[in-house]
Amino acid sequence: MKLGLESQVALVTGGGQGVGRQICLELAREGARVVVNDLFAERAQAVAREIQEQGGQALAAAADITQADQVQQMVETAAHHFDAPVQILVNNAGIIPERREKGGRTPAFLDMPMADWAKIVNLNVYGTMHCCLATLPGMVARKGGRIVNIISEAGRIGEANMAVYSGAKAAIAGFGKALAREHGRHSITVNAIALGAVSHEGIKDGPLHIDATVQNNELLAKMVNLYPISKGVGRLSRPDDISGVVAFLASERALFITGQTIGVSGGFTMV
Repeated sequence: MKLGLESQVALVTGGGQGVGRQICLELAREGARVVVNDLFAERAQAVAREIQEQGGQALAAAADITQADQVQQMVETAAHHFDAPVQILVNNAGIIPERREKGGRTPAFLDMPMADWAKIVNLNVYGTMHCCLATLPGMVARKGGRIVNIISEAGRIGEANMAVYSGAKAAIAGFGKALAREHGRHSITVNAIALGAVSHEGIKDGPLHIDATVQNNELLAKMVNLYPISKGVGRLSRPDDISGVVAFLASERALFITGQTIGVSGGFTMV
């Protein structure tokens, strides 16, 4: 399905692996010119090369989105490179709490160091805000644009041992709704996609490893029971289950969808 994204400039944060990488590839296949952002230059460059080798246009953009000046420079560089401002922003970059030990659970709120609060809030919340601040003026000037925020089902229902992360993702859901109200008059839509557990190539081991199956991983066999669709297909979600929804929300076909949170989590949450 062609979605009419040809020649539009799309910025994807955290685009160097996993869900972000697949979103970059999907948007490029739809004809968008993709700015691949990642904290690590080699990751961004690898995905940009992958797009170019497939005949698409891409720019690798290494930047720390917790730093507003780096974000502004990245957006200006992209506009100069493609001779057009960013028209599609996908705020994908984010981190979850660090586990206390390999294979262990993430810490409860009372056990989490305050320094870890800042890491989670700075990237998930301020990183998203910085990117919106840098790209919205161009969208307003052109009277059109798309913002898609990748959040978590934890932000909709709360999740034990992920209190700060849940709060950060809930903040982005609320922030996006407010932007949708402020900028509907500029024909700019702002939506969120809520994810559950996602299996991808950037995970080195455990139930979310790309090669894990219900037959060879006992924890995965238990996890699939939390997701209605996973019980049927025998796996967790993967990046290509998500990227097509992002591309749709970035298109004119989704013009009358704004201020919404769409769960792409196999039914983990139904609200």
